[in-house]
Amino acid sequence: MRDAVIVEAVRTPVGKGRPGGSLSHVHPVELLAHTLRALVDRSAVDPALVDDVIGGTVDQVGEQAVNTTRYAVLSAGFPESVPATTVDRQCGSSQQAVHFAAQGVMSGAYDLVVACGVESMSRVPMWSNIPEGKDPFGPGIARRYPEGLVPQGVSAELIAAKWSLTRAQLDEFAASSHRKAAAAWGRGRFDAEVAPLDGVSRDESVRPGTTPEILAGLKPAYYDPAFAERFPQIEWNVTAGNASPVNDGASAVLIASADTAARLGLRPLARLHSFAVTGSDPLLMLTGVVPATEKVLRRAGLTLDDIDLFEVNEAFSSVVLAWRQETGADLARVNVDGGALALGHPLGASGTRLTTTLVHSMRERGARYGLQTMCEAGGLANAMILEAV
Repeated sequence: MRDAVIVEAVRTPVGKGRPGGSLSHVHPVELLAHTLRALVDRSAVDPALVDDVIGGTVDQVGEQAVNTTRYAVLSAGFPESVPATTVDRQCGSSQQAVHFAAQGVMSGAYDLVVACGVESMSRVPMWSNIPEGKDPFGPGIARRYPEGLVPQGVSAELIAAKWSLTRAQLDEFAASSHRKAAAAWGRGRFDAEVAPLDGVSRDESVRPGTTPEILAGLKPAYYDPAFAERFPQIEWNVTAGNASPVNDGASAVLIASADTAARLGLRPLARLHSFAVTGSDPLLMLTGVVPATEKVLRRAGLTLDDIDLFEVNEAFSSVVLAWRQETGADLARVNVDGGALALGHPLGASGTRLTTTLVHSMRERGARYGLQTMCEAGGLANAMILEAV
């Protein structure tokens, strides 16, 4: 089996996903096209050589409908002969795109492929793809879960309750994410991965002055009397401050076989080592990162101690802290330059955003192995391991 290597990785700055956000004026197709242009400009690859472009988008409706990735490819100026598809594994959509792309290279189906993702939550708000009054789950799910499923925020509360995570712990973790992200920007750590767009060059959601004391003043974001009665164990500690914001952004990575990279004179940044996907309880839908981490380590023949850097998507503070309790990972190696709580979480773009951040961080810090994992709606998770080359 051939090696698959990442030869370039880039992302936009991340804007606030609301009207007036720094990137809200940019059509999602153009957000993604910007990263595709930056990818070929930085690598000097002829885009005609790209075998496929696999993109992630979650709310595939409105301006993000009818295969957004294909139109981003055309808008970016790639030849019409370059194909593209758009996938949905919820928050892990573009990480799944990386898995598919790398597995295609490893199998021999591709020589050169792009994995990418986009979400414009200011222009296509979350749940826009579910018309009012419509049931996206169907009668079989109602029979299997007769008490009903729950929103992600309630899942985050259930996780906090199950792992005895206090409000102070959730807020401190969130504040630390902002501290690390602000420090990383101050040291220029993101300069190599970010392609400025329309005068926007920094992530808009990072708040350098955030403290646990400030976050302590926020009200619970997901309190609901019906859920409070159903789940009396919930203490309602999840707020807008210890949950990821809504955002706009795009990201992309260029993946090649090792032979193709050598032939084209491309410098590999990392080898895509191992992959795993898992399903988990859709009520505790955000805990799949735990079995996914265990599964990818087992497949790789590695242990947690072998991993130098982790990127665990910060959908909520409770997700990462519960993952840490279960795995025993050293938080000093987790999201070392901040995570989604500060940098933002543009749903379909977050997977390749994490990959972009991880691969650049590994090179800068001299790490051998990096592990990335993401929780996803419906009780799903992706995990993968990168190895320095």
